[in-house]
Amino acid sequence: MSNDYLLAIDCGTQSVRALVFDPRGHLVDKAQVAITYDTPEPGWVENEPENFWRALCQACQHLWANTSVPKSAIRGVVVTTQRATVINLDVRGQPLRPAIAWLDQRRSDADPTLAWWWELALRTARMRDTIRYFAGEADANWIAQHQPDLWERTNKFLLLSGYFNWRFTGRFVDSIASQVGYIPFDYKRGRWAHRWNWKWQVLPVKREMLPELIPAGARLGKVSAAAAQDTGIPEGLPLIAGAADKACEVLGAGCLTPETACLSYGTAATINTSTPRYLEATRFIPPYPAAVPGRYNTEIQITRGFWMVNWFKEQFGLHEQQQASTRGVATETLFDELVKAVPPGALGLMLQPYWNPGIKLPGPEAKGAVIGFGEVHTRAHLYRAILEGLAYALREGRERIERRGGTRIERVRVAGGGSQSDAAMQITADVFNLPAERPHLYETSGLGAAMIAAEGLGLHPDFGSAVRQMTRVGQTFTPDPTHARTYDALYRKVYCRMYQRLQPLYREIRDITGYPAQRR
Repeated sequence: MSNDYLLAIDCGTQSVRALVFDPRGHLVDKAQVAITYDTPEPGWVENEPENFWRALCQACQHLWANTSVPKSAIRGVVVTTQRATVINLDVRGQPLRPAIAWLDQRRSDADPTLAWWWELALRTARMRDTIRYFAGEADANWIAQHQPDLWERTNKFLLLSGYFNWRFTGRFVDSIASQVGYIPFDYKRGRWAHRWNWKWQVLPVKREMLPELIPAGARLGKVSAAAAQDTGIPEGLPLIAGAADKACEVLGAGCLTPETACLSYGTAATINTSTPRYLEATRFIPPYPAAVPGRYNTEIQITRGFWMVNWFKEQFGLHEQQQASTRGVATETLFDELVKAVPPGALGLMLQPYWNPGIKLPGPEAKGAVIGFGEVHTRAHLYRAILEGLAYALREGRERIERRGGTRIERVRVAGGGSQSDAAMQITADVFNLPAERPHLYETSGLGAAMIAAEGLGLHPDFGSAVRQMTRVGQTFTPDPTHARTYDALYRKVYCRMYQRLQPLYREIRDITGYPAQRR
């Protein structure tokens, strides 16, 4: 048994996981606690900050109750969290309201007036609509507009990662690599925006409300006595600055160069490449900080990604849920059997996976669509169309990244819970016409966080060494040439034309029904 272990805490959208890794990338033990959310209004998604912390503590305590690894062998703790979930704290560090989760769809009608020079520059660059979008999306603006008294009492405005760091160490400090959201962050330089930046004029946030930022891998502080009592983690253990969950997935999948793309099949589906240069895959949308300091992730996201599998299960999967309970298997295992009963292309059933209204891409009026229905189509065809539609959307992202970056993507590695589906992996290989590699474990976000800690604590001399020692391919799915040709034709001749053809109808639907709400 190794004498060195790392504790990675991964707070995703659906659960908190406490994970013990060794320096070779083996997952030694794991405990998991589900997260539930409140929806006080349609489209609102909230959770009490204390509930996030309580779930984290329960996961840790369950881990200690079942692991054979002694606490004395844990060398450090690292935290990775869901992104863009915000928390308001008062002067005593107490939450003022429930955290607004990243899935939340509320919008403010903020249309800020900028200094004249910014107005001139942004209109010249045709960015004024982008600024208006940014202002409407920012949770800080919604809170300041609808709960002004509460905003006046806000002393600190943190992401979930910063809140956890505060609970662990008593310090308001966060990782540069965790800063993803509608906040005054300079993505190009990896720091809070310069005081003259337009973001300070668009948001009500003040610099003193934000935490200190340090690079991933640096020491944030030590586990306090109070946190040790809550979590069972030894007091004084170093807390290492981690990164956002998607950034950790890219690292945990071993994707360090632009030639290898990381597909994340989680609640949100994303395609990412890691690059040393600042590259906007979509104009005016910045790349996010990578887990490796000084690098960027060129991310394109389908907000409602493998969330759609849960949607399908809830709406159409009662039979599989009942059968799964009887057979003692996961429902998703039976969904794979559905996929195998349907030929590639789902007999022409095509799905556009824009189930989340109000997303920036492909457009704020976008809605989901399914076309090509015929009398032969069943639930199985619809489920296969979901997996194929997500793969088409991510392939479109791949082509956008390649055009902007000038580097051809040669292989894809698929992370996240959805990567456990053999059917999804094979569809990915066929749609991309590339080998689709599944990492040796699907807890790639937690593994990436552990790799950051391993480098920060000196267990590996650099990130390249951590990748070589802690990541490896578990299984490779090779494209079937016949299926790849079918998908290529459907993608180019149908999928790539769907949005352009349907966009006017989406706008009419929005104007008639008011859903999704039109921005000013």
